[in-house]
Amino acid sequence: MTSPTFFQEPLPISRDDLRRLRGDPHTPPRASIVVPVNAQKDLLRVLTLASDIVAYRGCQPIEIILVVNNYPANNPPEEIQEYQRLGFRVLGVEKVKHQGGVAIAARIPGIEVAQSEIILLFDADCRIQNPTALLDWYINQLDSGVDLAYSHVDYFDLPVGLVIKIRMFIHHASRWYKRVLLGIPTSRGSNYAIRRKLILELFAQERVHYDIHVGPVIKAIGREVAYSGAKEHVVFTSGRFFSNSWKELFAYLIWRVGYYLRVRPTKPATPDFDQ
Repeated sequence: MTSPTFFQEPLPISRDDLRRLRGDPHTPPRASIVVPVNAQKDLLRVLTLASDIVAYRGCQPIEIILVVNNYPANNPPEEIQEYQRLGFRVLGVEKVKHQGGVAIAARIPGIEVAQSEIILLFDADCRIQNPTALLDWYINQLDSGVDLAYSHVDYFDLPVGLVIKIRMFIHHASRWYKRVLLGIPTSRGSNYAIRRKLILELFAQERVHYDIHVGPVIKAIGREVAYSGAKEHVVFTSGRFFSNSWKELFAYLIWRVGYYLRVRPTKPATPDFDQ
């Protein structure tokens, strides 16, 4: 399976594209998009995501912050300077310090320097089919008082085969079960929006070691969560690492069953940090 047919080939990004997206540089942006970029595998892929983002045609000024990480000490990739010349805000972090998932830890430096309180988080290997609808929806949700917003995530670049079809069915069904029947938000690192101060406080308090912890913790402290399954809000992430292997499928099933034997519905609790 290749990329969905509604995706066009990514267009080269110009400095004018990023200037238009950012708007007046003397005023804060309405939202900050933060993307961790693994220097070993994502330096080219992130340009495809950025090509989707700059197709945004809404009226909100938006900045893109790239956190390039995982490269040899004192030997940063040339792309850091190239992307800065294009107009991206780029941070270089040789090695991310983390006690859980490296992805969320890599997002934090970008979130810290973001100029907006509305933070939009994607992975470098994502594709966004309708950036105008999605980004405006995220901004509107957080403007209305929502603390965490997320939308449906699907896959592209999937191998062809029966095993993959079965795995995708189980994956989406189990996430529906968790979100709808257990009442647990299923936000994931490839696609969610959150308030800047909130995510920084949760990370500093070591409440979120992985992106998948964010939804349950937000729900547990009684904050507002919004989800959209609308087609125009779908984000696609790469499935290139999946294999059409029965052995891998069985291992996934064992893990999934064990997960739901351990999980319990999340109940609100009184937050112990600033609103």
